[in-house]
Amino acid sequence: MGTSESKFGRGSNCNLTSVDSVNKIMTDLIAKLYEQGIAKKLLGCGKGDLPEYADGTKIIFHYRTTKCDDEKTVIDDSRKHEKPMELIIGKKFKLEVWEDCLKTMRDKERALFIADTKHVMGYPHVSKSLRGIFGKDKNHEHHEGGHCCGMMAMAEQGLGYPDLDDLVKNPQPLEFTLEILNVQTPNGYEKDTWAMSEEERTDRIPVLKEEGNALYAEKKYGEAAEKYGEALGLLEQKVLKEKPGDTEWEKLEDMKKPFLLNFSQCKINLQEYYPAIEHLSTVLKRDPDNVKALFRRGRAHIGAWNPVEAREDFNRVIELDSTLSGAVKKEIKILDDKQKLKDENDKQKLKGLFS
Repeated sequence: MGTSESKFGRGSNCNLTSVDSVNKIMTDLIAKLYEQGIAKKLLGCGKGDLPEYADGTKIIFHYRTTKCDDEKTVIDDSRKHEKPMELIIGKKFKLEVWEDCLKTMRDKERALFIADTKHVMGYPHVSKSLRGIFGKDKNHEHHEGGHCCGMMAMAEQGLGYPDLDDLVKNPQPLEFTLEILNVQTPNGYEKDTWAMSEEERTDRIPVLKEEGNALYAEKKYGEAAEKYGEALGLLEQKVLKEKPGDTEWEKLEDMKKPFLLNFSQCKINLQEYYPAIEHLSTVLKRDPDNVKALFRRGRAHIGAWNPVEAREDFNRVIELDSTLSGAVKKEIKILDDKQKLKDENDKQKLKGLFS
């Protein structure tokens, strides 16, 4: 096995049983892995043919990482997490060996891979990230500190996990037991934002608006707010790539307004007034005379009990559009009734203090 035989040669604790395949493509892939210092042992047959694994394919799988010692010391086990691991082919996952191994597996297959040291040098850092994402050792104290430059600084500062710190100081071959739960083609699932191309992100924005509007019509305000919020996130990513004040930057900022307004209305309906006030203020900072934003912020101020600010917004609405005076009067009556009730409650409290 070339240079890897020094790691996996006779007397090694790792069993290097390679797998015969009914599929020549799979056989070639496994042979290529073996030449690179990665051996495969089949533990459970999968279903169907070997997937094409085109870029964009999502693989959902469980992993178990162990040392190649007599005890087979377990480092990580995804079955202890709330959900399995997901990897998208072609997105340059930090641990390339996993992508290479998974490409040799059928759907529902379970296999053991033994990887030479050179392929797993980055595993401690990947493991630390995954433990943070999946919530392992929630009470564990991480030693974050500042950013380190070079392996020497990392070795001195540590990753905050003794077992991972040991792997950094003592690099060694590792065993990965992988089990594929599901393989989804590039067009067979709804991509997360980070996995989308720029064109896909742009196309997603109007779709999110339609989905949000449909959910709002069904009075599913929380779910609708999530759709509007996702669209705002996509727009913000695009805004950050433009120079403030340029034509494209101005266009994108204007595109945010309907999403901010809709998001805020959802929050008002959910009686979550402070985020509504914040997002409506964002609209008014750019468009001070936006009547819809002023009216909705006035309602949100009533809910948050900011009576002075509410009256200011409603007075401004009437100045800008007298046709809304009827709607404003209804809101002012709500405000007045709440003020009377509050005054009466305060009066009763004062009586109680002096009785």
